[in-house]
Amino acid sequence: MHMRFPRILVLLMAAVVGLGGRRAAAADEAVSNAEISPGVLLFQTSSGNVIASVGRDGAVLVGTPSAGSTAAIAKVVAGKTTSPVRYVVVFPEDPAHSDGDAGWGRRGAFVAMQEKALERLGGHAMGPPVPLPSRLTALGVDRPRVAFSDVLTFDVNGDAIHVVHQAPGYSDADAIVHFHTAHLVYLGEVFPGDGYPTIDTNQGGRLSGVLKTLGAWAGGAIHVVPARGDVKTGADVKEFRDMIVTVRDRVQSLMTAGKTEEQVVEAHATAEFDGKWGHGRVTPAAFISELYTAIRAQ
Repeated sequence: MHMRFPRILVLLMAAVVGLGGRRAAAADEAVSNAEISPGVLLFQTSSGNVIASVGRDGAVLVGTPSAGSTAAIAKVVAGKTTSPVRYVVVFPEDPAHSDGDAGWGRRGAFVAMQEKALERLGGHAMGPPVPLPSRLTALGVDRPRVAFSDVLTFDVNGDAIHVVHQAPGYSDADAIVHFHTAHLVYLGEVFPGDGYPTIDTNQGGRLSGVLKTLGAWAGGAIHVVPARGDVKTGADVKEFRDMIVTVRDRVQSLMTAGKTEEQVVEAHATAEFDGKWGHGRVTPAAFISELYTAIRAQ
């Protein structure tokens, strides 16, 4: 038996389904932007910072763009260059929170990611990719389709931009981006900007790599863009690294004394630093647990 619905009911049902589909996809978000130096912009998105070099050759964007930010960023960039060329380098983050290529691939951009991070989103250097993670499908985005191993270089807009793979720190896909002419560096999750760092041992992260990457830029006279938040300086990087070393030494001392992880956490080795760094994505207790795990893994 076939049931026939009035046409108006059919249209209403279709509208509801359509609205549901749009809710699953990423909603556009308001995105702040500021000029760091001529031709270099900082966009702050819900996923993290995005730096854009924009000029006669088009645009190079690096960072962790959210899917909801893409339309707004694309509009600002289009207003500053007549070139349609777009290069986007997406940095690693927790795969459960990744927005993939944030929709840039469908806009015709060249989108790349460090190969180890891409593998965690289902991409493979050898053989076909596995099915796209369901979260990305729901957002209506894709994974990046190009991977780099150690160095990716752009000679655009009068600047030499080097993306350089680092020793495992936050993850084994860590990289830094150095804008030589703009005198600027982006450090990714190794320098979160909003609080204590993440050392994700499930993604191959190591404390030694965090300290090595930070040490290379600590105290330098250069603009430093963190994963989130406002532009910092080399002095800020040094202060952050010194804090990690101080807390590490305290945790190490407690471990040497035979304290359990729970006892080490309860000792609250970060107390004097919580006012400045204890309000980000990583809680003080979680940071101490990370250090405990990282020290044991050394």
